[in-house]
Amino acid sequence: MSADPVLKLHPLGFPWPTIDPFLFCVHHDDAYPQGNAQMGPDARLLAGRPIGQDFSRKDGWSMYHGEVVPGFPGHPHRGFETVTIVRQGLIDHSDSLGAAARFGGGDVQWLTAGAGIVHSEMFPLLKADSPNPLELFQIWLNLPARSKMAAPHFTMFWGEDIPRLRSLDTEGRETQLACIAGRLPLDAGTGASAGELQPLAPPPASWAAQDDADVAIWTVRMAPGARWTLPAAAGQGTQRMLYFFQGASVQVAGRTIDGHAAIELDAHADVELVNGEAAGEFLVLQGRPIGEPVAQYGPFVMNTQAEIVQAMNDYRRTQFGGWPWPDGAPVHGRDPARFARHPDGREERPLDLLQPA
Repeated sequence: MSADPVLKLHPLGFPWPTIDPFLFCVHHDDAYPQGNAQMGPDARLLAGRPIGQDFSRKDGWSMYHGEVVPGFPGHPHRGFETVTIVRQGLIDHSDSLGAAARFGGGDVQWLTAGAGIVHSEMFPLLKADSPNPLELFQIWLNLPARSKMAAPHFTMFWGEDIPRLRSLDTEGRETQLACIAGRLPLDAGTGASAGELQPLAPPPASWAAQDDADVAIWTVRMAPGARWTLPAAAGQGTQRMLYFFQGASVQVAGRTIDGHAAIELDAHADVELVNGEAAGEFLVLQGRPIGEPVAQYGPFVMNTQAEIVQAMNDYRRTQFGGWPWPDGAPVHGRDPARFARHPDGREERPLDLLQPA
């Protein structure tokens, strides 16, 4: 075990740096203005924005690939999973399986692309009289070779169902954790009884569904001055990245880090975090590496270049099942209620009790 559990510091760029089994992590934080009649931004879009490819963050927000409503119109994936954690605002999902959803405010969508799926992620601006902030993480989790061609799978974790920890240090300062994936060991030092915080079940083909993969996805909020110990990982060979993305400073195992950073940690050490004078927020990604070759071309992630060529040919030929929606950027009306409609027609409508992620 390393004497200093901080192995490496990385700057937080776009996207954030990741470690195997994760492929990609991005933090979208957009201060969208009030919406117009089409649920797009009530603002002039032509000045300084390359519409259809706008990542400008002009005025604090981007249209991304959206032309009227911001977001990401229909696009394909194969060979990995997307985990989308929405902290503020709403996302409208539609896909080639026929699934649709509106989710946000602490909800998580976990989508296994597997053999191939086309989906859209649009950001409707429903409020016409006030701003429409949107904040989310999108994380790409790789699939091992044996699961690259698994059947696509659509899963929703509603915010109110996600297991959460609220811990007080000896001075009564609070740390909150949302457990999206990965069991969290509990002991007397966390302010909770001994045992484990158990996550919801990941999709069946996911690397996270293997106990020995030791995959964890946690979001952590710490009050000013709060102390909390990030417990050591259970698995052998696990890698861990701690993303410090909100706050002034943090002490990590006694080492002061001023400014935001991706902090690569020794996953097999308990690491005490002491937050600085402003509220601090963190994302934890960990897992045992898949340790296989990665061949990537845009939205396709396979093991060889030949498989990438096959993915491109399959998509051209089949469109991964076709697109059952009337346009490439569907938006699900003006009712803000969250819902999910699964490919088999089953519907979920959670209670409207949004929680932060």
